[in-house]
Amino acid sequence: MMKRLRAMREPLKYVQGRDALLQFKKEMGYMGKRWLFICSRSGYKASHEKIEVSFGSSDDYRRYEIFGGISSHSEINKMKKIVTEEHIDAVVGVGGGSAVDTAKATAYYTGRHVIIIPTVAATDAPCTGLSVIYNDDHSFDKYLFYPTNPDAVMVDTKIIANAPVKFLVAGMGDALGTYFEGRASLRTESASLEGTGITRAGMALAKLCYETLRQYGRQALEACRVHAVTPALESIVEANVYLSGVGADNVNCAAPHSFYNGVTALGIKHADHGCCVAFGTLVQLVLEGASKEEFEEVQNFCLEVGLPVTLEELGVTTEDQVKMIAQKACVPGETIHNLAGDVQPIELYDAILQTDAIGKLILGK
Repeated sequence: MMKRLRAMREPLKYVQGRDALLQFKKEMGYMGKRWLFICSRSGYKASHEKIEVSFGSSDDYRRYEIFGGISSHSEINKMKKIVTEEHIDAVVGVGGGSAVDTAKATAYYTGRHVIIIPTVAATDAPCTGLSVIYNDDHSFDKYLFYPTNPDAVMVDTKIIANAPVKFLVAGMGDALGTYFEGRASLRTESASLEGTGITRAGMALAKLCYETLRQYGRQALEACRVHAVTPALESIVEANVYLSGVGADNVNCAAPHSFYNGVTALGIKHADHGCCVAFGTLVQLVLEGASKEEFEEVQNFCLEVGLPVTLEELGVTTEDQVKMIAQKACVPGETIHNLAGDVQPIELYDAILQTDAIGKLILGK
């Protein structure tokens, strides 16, 4: 059998900085003259004025659409129609994950350029070459994988600093898993998220992501609390959005993301993605038999920035819920199978309980 090719993928252009959107036209103008901005409500509010200032006296056509809140088939079809009828050159996603996913899908189906402007640093979705697509009843449909990553990603760190702190913390939780999931996938020679072999470059970005979180996480958190753009905040935004996104794309996921998928089966409203991934990272370290030093290093980081170290913090309170998480996280096709050894639900169940027990001990519960 032919050995899997190794490959690297990333956005063609990544721009980040204070008031970056004032330079939108200057940085992105090469993509065309007719623009469709697909915005979340909060994304529109945070960015519209700056983007308009960037166009100055330009006669470029701009259309802003507030999208329906989820990257569903009907929403994507609505945006495709606008692109065709208005002869749009470039599609711009402005906001959180669903606005980003809708823009990527719209651009892909219509063969247009796509630019991503995240207005929170809560996940690494902006840089990745995939979207989560939902049915019109809001149930999950599929992951849509693209042949390339976005043409460009532009992050205005003043907008990120003005967003609620919880989003930055969640982004750090999502980013925390990147290195450990990549390391596990490399050990088993698993494919990257994009289906190719894992490169040294991909692993280097994933490791830098973890090192950046540890060095600047707490400082960035305090900067965000007072809406300050500092070198620490800039570093964490880059880790959450770029290092984690490009890292994850070019390594893979493992137990943390499977753990999150298991939690979603419980229908808990406030258990967000990043917090579940952070706790799932601790669970993976238990499964791997990581040293006391390494486990405590990661757990201490979680405590430092306010990420969960117990199940109760995720809203998981019964053994039956833990059993359900373990079952759902181990179904065929889940990324937990990138770990060495075939992880069984009972093994994951026990690892979750141990992780929770150590967390309770630390919190004095």
